[in-house]
Amino acid sequence: MTQVKPARHTEEAFEIVVAGVLLANGYASITSEKFDRASAIFPNAVLDFIRTTQPKEWKALEALHGERTGAQVLADLVKWIDANGSLATLRHGFKCYGKTLRVATFKAAHDLNAELEARYAANVVSVTRQLRYSLSNDNELDLVLSVNGIPVISVELKNAMTGSTVEDAIRQYRRDRDPREPIFEFKRRILAHFAVDTDAVFMTTRLAGPATHFLPFNRGNDGGAGNPPDPKGRSYRTAYLWEEVLQRDSLLDLLARFIHLQVEEKRDDAGRKVKKETLIFPRYHQLEAVRDLVARAKSEGPGHNYLIEHSAGSGKSNTIGWLTHRLASLHDSANDRVFDSVIVITDRVVLDKQLQNTIYQFEHKHGVVQKIDDNSRQLAEALESSVPIIITTLQKFPFVSRQLIRLAEERGDDGDGVLKTRNFAVIIDEAHSSQGGEAATDLKEVLGGQRLREEAQGYMAENDSVGEDELFRSMAKRGRQANISFFAFTATPKHKTLAVFGNGGKPAHRYTMRQAIEEGFILDVLKHYTTYATYFRLLKASDDDPNVVRKMAALALARFLKLHPHNIAQKTEVMVEHFHAATQHKVGGRAKAMVVTGSRLEAVRYKQSFDAYIKAKGYAIKSLVAFSGSVADDKLHDVTYTEEAMNLGVREKELPDVFATSEYQVLLVAEKYQTGFDQPLLHTMYVDRRLSGIQAVQTLSRLNRTHPFKEDTFILDFVNDRTEIQEAFKTYYEGAEIGEEVDPSRMYQIKGELDSSGIYALSDIDFFSEAYFKPKLKQSPADHQKMNAIIDRPVSNFSDLAKTDPAEAEVLRGKILAFGSLYSFLSQIIPYQDSDLEKLYVFLRHLAAKLPKKGGGPSYQFDDEVRLDYYRLQKVSEGSISLSEGTANKLDGPSSVGSKVAREEEVPLSRLIDVVNDRFGTDFNNADQLFFDQIVEAAMADANLRQAAIANPGEKFELLFKNLLEALFVERMDQNEEIFARFMNDKAFQGLVTNWLATEAYAKLRRSHE
Repeated sequence: MTQVKPARHTEEAFEIVVAGVLLANGYASITSEKFDRASAIFPNAVLDFIRTTQPKEWKALEALHGERTGAQVLADLVKWIDANGSLATLRHGFKCYGKTLRVATFKAAHDLNAELEARYAANVVSVTRQLRYSLSNDNELDLVLSVNGIPVISVELKNAMTGSTVEDAIRQYRRDRDPREPIFEFKRRILAHFAVDTDAVFMTTRLAGPATHFLPFNRGNDGGAGNPPDPKGRSYRTAYLWEEVLQRDSLLDLLARFIHLQVEEKRDDAGRKVKKETLIFPRYHQLEAVRDLVARAKSEGPGHNYLIEHSAGSGKSNTIGWLTHRLASLHDSANDRVFDSVIVITDRVVLDKQLQNTIYQFEHKHGVVQKIDDNSRQLAEALESSVPIIITTLQKFPFVSRQLIRLAEERGDDGDGVLKTRNFAVIIDEAHSSQGGEAATDLKEVLGGQRLREEAQGYMAENDSVGEDELFRSMAKRGRQANISFFAFTATPKHKTLAVFGNGGKPAHRYTMRQAIEEGFILDVLKHYTTYATYFRLLKASDDDPNVVRKMAALALARFLKLHPHNIAQKTEVMVEHFHAATQHKVGGRAKAMVVTGSRLEAVRYKQSFDAYIKAKGYAIKSLVAFSGSVADDKLHDVTYTEEAMNLGVREKELPDVFATSEYQVLLVAEKYQTGFDQPLLHTMYVDRRLSGIQAVQTLSRLNRTHPFKEDTFILDFVNDRTEIQEAFKTYYEGAEIGEEVDPSRMYQIKGELDSSGIYALSDIDFFSEAYFKPKLKQSPADHQKMNAIIDRPVSNFSDLAKTDPAEAEVLRGKILAFGSLYSFLSQIIPYQDSDLEKLYVFLRHLAAKLPKKGGGPSYQFDDEVRLDYYRLQKVSEGSISLSEGTANKLDGPSSVGSKVAREEEVPLSRLIDVVNDRFGTDFNNADQLFFDQIVEAAMADANLRQAAIANPGEKFELLFKNLLEALFVERMDQNEEIFARFMNDKAFQGLVTNWLATEAYAKLRRSHE
């Protein structure tokens, strides 16, 4: 009888294709009839593997049990799996009458053990179509994958061409797959369930009926969610699942080195400890990133840098855990270890615990991971002993050499504080905070070890120098070290991050903010964004009209307004009423808010205002405040405030946990908790602080964490411009791009300007370096005295200049700092062998630390001279800030610094008040002044207009400016329709605005050219 072939567009055809690929690539076929529904395993397959790979153990058991050996082994196996889970049993085996029996053998990190290789090859990975699994019904699973008879993966397939999609597969798992069935019990049999159609894949590790939570398991498509089509047009978009992920070796690798049980202990609202178990299966980008990085490290060896640009919501902690474990056991093609130790640089306590727990599950032994939680001696001992995985902070490295010498002395050896040459992988948890400064350079010096000394001696010989070992070591440690590979993680790279750790400015792997949002791993914090504008008028209240330094007095006037009780009270009312009416019921009634203030004193004032207003209204809202140190009251003499006192005894370390309880709803912050603060209940942010660039992204992203009851977020912004916020986020939305590079010649230019400034003599640098670069064992207190004496001369010269020409002195300070910044950056990329640069860098670094602090100029207090005459707080925009529009700004390198003298003009106080009112207050019918500022900035970006300002007088410039201005207004008509309409229809208003904006633009362009 001829078998009827399935129609090409049916689900059966789809199933045949998937199973066919698996069978052609190392899988065996095992029929549903061989499955034991009661024990939920394939018993014969299990026994065949044990008999084949462990004949000695089988014979010993057979001597005890005879014909019942198989039944006894299976009974003990099922009990063991039910107690310990299938994953632990596959990895570590089970006990049967004193014998340890293995039900799987995983690939070793090297190929030196032929017996292990043979046992690995003996694994039977099988696919079963239409598995009937239940004792109570004949329901079928489309595909089940098993390892040596133990089921580990289930797959439900749907074909969009027949009208069923991945959503139908998900519904089927939730509705028709009873989690109480033995095969579906959490941890005990199947470890991951895949819902698949021809376009998308979703996955879960725990079936829970209607509450089952599926995660996307897609590759990503052009920076967003989903999957790209096959570029060769040969297969489905989802073919990667069975061709790559579930391929035989890949599946065994997942079971051996990726899937793990994450156990978290958290406190509920009642303060009780609750244990939560989650079986972690890597998402596609995590699997791809770890495998790509490990493959590159294996083929390239140590001495390379890799940047991993993964957005918030990427699961970075787990990615770091998997990568750390893989690198610690990585062997090259010659079966030599690639890295002697893997060092994880992090400040996160949660990562310490997670790494140790995760890696213990893989290794099943202690001592593989050591957390350096005491001091640098502990770090020195771990490095000397080549502990496989070391978790530490960057700040401990500067003291390691001294500790190595002490350890050698205690052993009775002659120590030089240098490690033997070993190879290291350094994993950086957050690249921004760990890449710069001398601490990072000290890390490279410590890990460079003996090899670094040999490299420095080679540099010294090339330069015909003698006795300058320390100087040339200092130069050598700045560049790349051939024995150290860096793996740097960040969600928001800076130019420096891309330049130092990237490959040609590109990351080794990227998971974008856009994909994380579209896949639902983080929330889009710009979706509900409301901005307010403050309109006001200040009046001079006293008869005096003193001359004041414009910039400092303008800052004082702004501060006067920000701290004015009316301003604080009005904004407090808006925030508290909004929280009470719109936020408090969100996230299942547990929503929290953060207020971002502009200064510590503002945080104090808002805390006082919030508490008073809430008490007066009788609302069930409680607030906490966060700021560092103590704050002096600007009105009351000898009155100071601390965070702990204002929070009624809540200590700084306790604050995150206390805020997480149901007792508190609002956190007011000043320069704290704006990065790295992970609180999923945060729903709303009130912003009364200027934010831009990376700081805006990091601060506002505190809201993006997901929670089962969190459907959206909300931002109310009193200060910032929507366009600037959009530009800040757009830079990172689809991945950051490196922009204009730094010109290395600029560093030599600044050096020439500093050398000719007369602040120091070239001999000062030589004498200082002579003492500074003495061998450490030969240094004495007298050298410290000598270095200070040498530095004191240029410090005195600078102080004299600051008295006679303070503006010029500040330009000089800028050049000193600019040189240090440029050299610190460029020396990591360009292998400079210029000892003069190194000497100058070290000299200027110490000189900068001793220079007198920058004079703040006169400080002003206008409480008696100025009063607030008019104040209005008005909502000016609301709705989503779209990140799909516009182009992203690239990240440029450091620009030229310290070349112009900024001289502050003095103006009468009354005139300055008019300027402030005109610019930020009620001019132009109280319209948003920021709109005009944007017009000026956009005009200044026009190259032709810049040239016109240089070549023409003001009157002629205004004529040219007028032609451009109308186009600029039309482009921005949606931003302020009222002003646009008046500008186009009111000739007098148009003339006034044109003259005012032209004057502003002309003055700025001329100043920038001078």
